[in-house]
Amino acid sequence: MKLLRVGPVGAERPALLHEDGTLRDLSGLVPDIDGALLADAAALGRIREAAASGELPVLDREGLRTGAAVGRIGKVVGIGLNYHGHAAEIGAAIPEEPIMFLKAPDTVVGPDDTVLVPRGSVKTDWEAELGVVIGSTARYLDSPAEGLAHVAGYVLVNDVSEREFQIERGGTWDKGKNCETFTPLGPWLVTADEIPDPQALGVRLWVNGEQKQDGATSDQIFPVGEVVHYLSRFMTLHPGDVIVTGTPAGVAMGQPEPKPYLRAGDVIELEIDGLGRQRQELKDA
Repeated sequence: MKLLRVGPVGAERPALLHEDGTLRDLSGLVPDIDGALLADAAALGRIREAAASGELPVLDREGLRTGAAVGRIGKVVGIGLNYHGHAAEIGAAIPEEPIMFLKAPDTVVGPDDTVLVPRGSVKTDWEAELGVVIGSTARYLDSPAEGLAHVAGYVLVNDVSEREFQIERGGTWDKGKNCETFTPLGPWLVTADEIPDPQALGVRLWVNGEQKQDGATSDQIFPVGEVVHYLSRFMTLHPGDVIVTGTPAGVAMGQPEPKPYLRAGDVIELEIDGLGRQRQELKDA
């Protein structure tokens, strides 16, 4: 299933992108697309039955905003330097263990919402990423296979990053990852049954119509199951938590000087096979 949330900021309603291409209203069945729903097999089953019966009301998509695909996110966990190509382009050593950072849930916005360039920023960068949404509580898992079994679905994420804040200002990476609007998420959450192999997805991104990233999740250093397994040793992952699993080569930081960092007026477009497409216009904060 392709689950999404539509409507004004703070007043999104749950919806389903039907296999016939129509947008269907789920608000009569469930209150939101969130961790509570993803952990509830019976509720997900009711959605499947209603979708198959054709009884769900059709929504008019004209002028309807698409919000972040997951509501009430508890935490967003980032994995850094998780593609061989990206590590090579910036001259970084291959990590021996996953590099972890946190993004605040209030950085999450819709897939086509405006992204704000922070005040004082000179190195705002793009990162097309596969997002993993947890469906059942994961703590001290025994194996990568068990990690995959705790995944509810997958979502497209732009892990926008300010490289000077992240790398040159001391402390942790978090200060370059947590500026407002820095986590566009969506358009859909695709349930895990529709993504049989999360390591076989193409990842692409364009800036102002010029392709910058053209990678594949097969290049990940630590695959999805291993990432979930690893994180469960250091934190409890709850239903609705999101893991952003790293970006392929092609970010601004990896380009020759002068590096093409983002500015107000730029337009980012990105997509992952089966997970839809995003488009953001940048403005100054």
